[in-house]
Amino acid sequence: MTVVMKGAETAARMKESIAEEAARLRRRGIEPKLSIVRVGARPDDLFYERGALARFKGLGIAAQVYEFPEDVDKETFFSEFTKIDASAEVHGILLFRPLPKRLDEDAVRRSINPLKDVDGMNPVNAARVFAGEPDGFAPCTPAAVVEMLAGVELAGKSVSIVGRSMVVGRPLSMLLLKRDATVTICHTKTRNTAEICRGADVVVAAAGKAKMLSPAFVSEKSIVLDVGINVDENGNLCGDVDYEAVAPRVAMISPVPGGVGAVTTSVLASHVLRAAFQLTQ
Repeated sequence: MTVVMKGAETAARMKESIAEEAARLRRRGIEPKLSIVRVGARPDDLFYERGALARFKGLGIAAQVYEFPEDVDKETFFSEFTKIDASAEVHGILLFRPLPKRLDEDAVRRSINPLKDVDGMNPVNAARVFAGEPDGFAPCTPAAVVEMLAGVELAGKSVSIVGRSMVVGRPLSMLLLKRDATVTICHTKTRNTAEICRGADVVVAAAGKAKMLSPAFVSEKSIVLDVGINVDENGNLCGDVDYEAVAPRVAMISPVPGGVGAVTTSVLASHVLRAAFQLTQ
């Protein structure tokens, strides 16, 4: 029988330590705070934002949303973003990406204080993750995947990641290598992606395409992690995996919603607390 990997179970395991760390900061008179910066209102961003706000409220961590219109100009956005980054009250910043091209996302991610970069977009944190150093912030979604695999022995196991973005695929490969997995990254130019995934012990779907992974990508031994957040033709949230078709054919699978996303907000909270400690030492 297929085991459904529910994110709520992993999030519950993390909750106690997160709440304790938040209480430690408040005893020092420090209110940990996250700033969420969003341009426009994409459905997947709004879904993640609502989950983060709810999780943070339950953990006693402050969070404030800065919403900019889709047509905001570069000068206005960069000026306001710089103010947020410079605020002593802000300990962590979550920027929803991708940004419109005119806003120069590369310049924005390079400008953020690495100590407040709780979603690992600054090149300083990316370098630390790729070097295997423990003091950098990895992007929250890859870190959440690793948390969900905490009970799985990965040493020597084969992992196929579908997607090579710097948001998920590439940093996740580094985190899994640190656990001694053998990692293959598949992308749009990869030949025989389905065959490669079918032979892997673990498959991570991070392609950003709704229901892309069919039963042809898995086997009965597969552990499938779906990090996609998409909206299907009926307006319903779905992942990168065709869940209904794939779930009965694998050993373990995470659903969407209710899977990795639920853990991602917990990882984000833990990163904000770590940032607050570092910034107030």
